[in-house]
Amino acid sequence: MTVQELKTLVCQAIDEQADRIIAFAKAVEETPELGFKETKTAARTARFFQDLGLPYREGLALTGVKARLKENAAGPTVAILGELDAVRCPDSPQADPLTGAAHACGHSLQLAAMCGAALGLKRAGVADHLAGNVAFMAVPAEEYVEIAYRLKLREEGKLHYLGGKQELIYRGEFDDIDIAMMVHSAKEQPEAAVVIGESSNGFIGKTIQYIGKEAHAAEAPDQGINALNAAMLGLMGIHALRETFRDQDVVRVHPIITKGGDLVNSVPADVRLETYVRAKTMAAIDATHHKVDRALKAGGDAVGAQTIIKTLPGYLPLDCPAELNELFAANARQFIAPDKLIRAGHFGGSTDMGDVSHLIPSIHPYVGGVTGSLHVRDFRVVDYFAACVLPAKLLAMTAVDLLAGNAEKAKAIIANFKPLLTKKQYIKLLDGYFAG
Repeated sequence: MTVQELKTLVCQAIDEQADRIIAFAKAVEETPELGFKETKTAARTARFFQDLGLPYREGLALTGVKARLKENAAGPTVAILGELDAVRCPDSPQADPLTGAAHACGHSLQLAAMCGAALGLKRAGVADHLAGNVAFMAVPAEEYVEIAYRLKLREEGKLHYLGGKQELIYRGEFDDIDIAMMVHSAKEQPEAAVVIGESSNGFIGKTIQYIGKEAHAAEAPDQGINALNAAMLGLMGIHALRETFRDQDVVRVHPIITKGGDLVNSVPADVRLETYVRAKTMAAIDATHHKVDRALKAGGDAVGAQTIIKTLPGYLPLDCPAELNELFAANARQFIAPDKLIRAGHFGGSTDMGDVSHLIPSIHPYVGGVTGSLHVRDFRVVDYFAACVLPAKLLAMTAVDLLAGNAEKAKAIIANFKPLLTKKQYIKLLDGYFAG
C-alpha cells in the first residue's frame, strides 16, 4: 500500500471511533489530578490500551503508562506523548473542589489525541506496513507545581527530578525512543487550527525563605525582624532588574508569595516565595537567575533577615527540527484552511518536552478547538473534534510518514539531528542545579 492509502485507513479507523475518543477526553476532564497523583487518569489510559490489545507497562515515574504498537520491532521507534496531569485552577467551573485541579490547559485533550492515534494505528491494521515501532506514552507531572510535595517525594527516594518527562528520561524510558511528538491546546483558537512552534522558553525554579524574628506587631515591633518586609524589598529588587533583561532573551521572572506570615498581630518571621526564571536559552537563564538571587538576598540583608534560596532544575528550552515540523504541517494542510496553519516561531511558556528535544528530534505543535487562555477560568473546549480527534489523525499520519517503507524519513531526521546534550550531560546539568 502507498503511504496515502495507509493514512486513509488510519483516519477512517479514527473517524469510526471519534465518539469514543471524545468520551475519553470528557471522562478525564471529570477527574482532574495534579502531577504524580494521576492514579485515576493513568488507570483509565491503561484500560484504553488494554482494550486495544496493546502491550503496555504502568507505574512509570509513579503514574506513567507506556504502550507499544508492536511487541518487538527492528528499526526506529516514534513516541506519541500525552500528559496525565491537570493544573491548579480553583476558579474553573470544572475544578475539583478539594484540590483545585482542573484541565484548564488541555491535557485531557492531548491525552485523548494520543489514545486516538493509538486506536487508529492499531485498528487500521497498518503495523506490518511500518518499519520500527510506535510507542504511546502517558506521562505524568508536566505542570511544575506543588514543589514542596515533589521535593518530599525526592527526599523519600521516590523521585529524582520534579517533572514527569525529566524523571522518565532519568529512568531510561526514553532510551529506546528515537523521535517524539505530541500536541497541546492553543489559546483562543475555537476552530480547527494548527500552530507550529519552533522553540519555547526554558526555566529554573526557586524557593525562597526569609527568616526574621517574631515580635508583637503593636507592642514591640522594634524587637522584631520583619521577614515580609525583606520579601517585599527582594521583589522590588527583581523589578529594578527588569530593564537589564534583553528583549532577544525573552526573560520572564514571576514570583509569588506562598506564605506571608502567621498572625496579623505578630511581626512576620517566616515568609516564603516561589518563582521561575525563564528565558529562551540556558545561557540567558543562568545569567539572569544569579541577578535574581542578588536582589532577593539584598531584601533580607536590608532588614537583617536570613535569606535561604534553593535553586531547582526546571525545564529546558524547546527546540523543534524544521523537517519534523513540516511533516506534521503537511498533514494538517489536508484538513484545515490555509489561514489556520499558523507559524508561531517562539513561545514564551515552557514545557518539559524541551528536555526531550535536547536529546532526540521532538515537536510540540498546538491545536485548536478551545476558547480562553491557558491556566485560567475561561478555558473552554468548544469543538472536541478539532481538539482531540483531528490531532489524533495528524499524529498517526505523521507516524506513518516516518515509518512507512523502510522508515526512510525517520532515519533521515535522526541522521540530521545533532543532540544539544547527551543523556549523561543532561543529568549532570540538572543535578548541578540541585547541587548549586
